[in-house]
Amino acid sequence: MSKEKNASRMRVVRHNRLRKKVTGNTDRPRLSVFRSSKNIYAQVIDDVNGKTLVSSSSAEGSISGDNKTEIAEKVGANIAQKCKDQGITSIVFDRGGYKYHGRVKALAESARSNGLEF
Repeated sequence: MSKEKNASRMRVVRHNRLRKKVTGNTDRPRLSVFRSSKNIYAQVIDDVNGKTLVSSSSAEGSISGDNKTEIAEKVGANIAQKCKDQGITSIVFDRGGYKYHGRVKALAESARSNGLEF
C-alpha cells in the first residue's frame, strides 16, 4: 500500500470511525485485519483486557500460495483453527478501514467457512 493510501485511510478517519463502533469483549473478541503490499495480518483482540488472544499472518512463512487472495484465504482458515483451539467461536470483524473486497473479503469468508461466527 502506498503512503498516500495509508495516510488517506487514517486521515479520512475511516479506521477511527470503525473503531468507535466495533469493540471486542471477552465473549466476542475483535478480529482485526491489516494488509500491507506484501502480507496480510489478522489478530483476535480482547479490547476490555487489552490483550491479543490469537494471531496469524502470511509473514509467518508456513503460509504460502499462488496469489495474495489465496494466501489471505489460508490466513483466514488458520486464524479460525487457532480460535477453535482457544474456544473462541463468535467474533466481531474489524476490517481496519479497508474496503470489504479482495483480500479482506477472502480472509473473512474463509474464517466464516471454517467455523467462526460474525
